[in-house]
Amino acid sequence: MKFVKRIVIYLAGLFFVALGVAFSVNSNLGVSPVNSLPYVVSRILGKDLGTCVTVIFIGYILIQILLLRKAFRPLDLAQILCSFAFGYFVDLTETLLGSFCLPGYPGRLVMLAISIFLVAFGICLYLDTDLIVMPMEGLTAAMNKTVFPKKAFHEVKVILDCTVVVVGIVLCFVFLGELQGIREGTVLCALLVGKVMKPMQKVLVPTVKRFC
Repeated sequence: MKFVKRIVIYLAGLFFVALGVAFSVNSNLGVSPVNSLPYVVSRILGKDLGTCVTVIFIGYILIQILLLRKAFRPLDLAQILCSFAFGYFVDLTETLLGSFCLPGYPGRLVMLAISIFLVAFGICLYLDTDLIVMPMEGLTAAMNKTVFPKKAFHEVKVILDCTVVVVGIVLCFVFLGELQGIREGTVLCALLVGKVMKPMQKVLVPTVKRFC
């Protein structure tokens, strides 16, 4: 029963992160670094964002396998399920939110603030269950072990986030001729999500532990 509760909370966490992504997309101020590359690819190919999230996240898993080789655990393949679930939630939340957006630039900032809150809340939920890591975090850990063993995890996370954003920017100019999905909101998400998570964790960690 406790394991079922953990799965429910984990899926709820993915849902709230996906909802945060939908708010950031509608704000038109830039999506988070993790979702910037899938968003750009979705604009280039004309495919659903959820589909592009799933495919690119699976690509991150393949890179983990190449980096870790025998050290890659079969259990880590469960990240594929996480990729499909998150991709589904991204499409679902985009459908639920529709074209809703608060008017004016201040309204868009409010949308972005809601996005940051939802993403931080969702990450806290699924991390507290101690189940499957998201592919981007799995890739960060793999790079930390193989490519940057002397750096701290959060330093490797910054390097990877910046790399993903740069790749997204290059693809934008090459295929779209303009910058799309990567703006000031991308920077704000990178800077603020972690800070918002800190006070949340003080409340959510004991709450999730009691529930599970």
